Amino acid sequence: MASFKLFLKRNSGFAFIVPWLAGFLVFRMYPFISSLFYSFTDFNLFSGITKFGLMNYEEIFSDTRIMRAFKVTFQYAFMTVPLKLVFSLFIAYILNYKIKGVNIFRTAYYVPSILGGSVAIAVLWSALFRNEGLINSFLGIFGVKGPSWLSSPNLALLVISLLRVWQFGSVMVLFLAALKNVPVDLYEAATIDGATKARQFRAITLPLITPVVFYNLVTQLVQAFQEFNGPFIITRGGPRNATTLISLLIYNRAFKSYDMGMASAMAWILFVVVMTMSLIAFVSQSKWVYYGDEK
Repeated sequence: MASFKLFLKRNSGFAFIVPWLAGFLVFRMYPFISSLFYSFTDFNLFSGITKFGLMNYEEIFSDTRIMRAFKVTFQYAFMTVPLKLVFSLFIAYILNYKIKGVNIFRTAYYVPSILGGSVAIAVLWSALFRNEGLINSFLGIFGVKGPSWLSSPNLALLVISLLRVWQFGSVMVLFLAALKNVPVDLYEAATIDGATKARQFRAITLPLITPVVFYNLVTQLVQAFQEFNGPFIITRGGPRNATTLISLLIYNRAFKSYDMGMASAMAWILFVVVMTMSLIAFVSQSKWVYYGDEK
């Protein structure tokens, strides 16, 4: 009994992480491992498991619809991530100047990142881009007939991409913090040497904020590959599967067809894709990311 009390006294800190550890094991680790097991089965929510093997993975690489969903997901990620990074850096660069009421503008630009993931905003976005929506009504003022945004395959993907780009507030805040940490004396020295603002941005600002650029790049890539709300609420994957991202296809197979085995296999393929993209970013950072403590 005394030894047990001594053990508790020496390891009392462990008690504080037990709630988190229990939650991690139950809600993170167990689903993670079980989904890997189910990906090698034909597990159905109602009929259970009747077969084991690689049939799910074979079907994934032979099914044109699944391959198209992965292609659309890549298009969506490579469209939204660069646009979001460039636009958020542009706004952060402007808001870094000392102008009157700048705090109000910073708050206004940050709000969309809080609201952007909500269902209500996705519904509002759909209303803006429908045939009789605000966007086409505005174009009609100038005598321009607005297109069918949500009925055209190319335009529908653009609409949900713009929703993602519109949620740039959190990325902008990180860029703004990075810009404020750039030493002012470097700009003063560059100004004395006759460097223009564009030259200062390329030679001073951009290299010194590359760690934040790298962080935003990785996090936004991961989030883009897992996007679900926009295509689910606005287009339901249409038209003609033009906005069916792989996350939406996983949802349909899991909770509409109840084919949990196939859904788990697609989720694991997505995990490998995201991990590969992240590894490429980490390996390449030595070529373009500058850390202040480097010699």
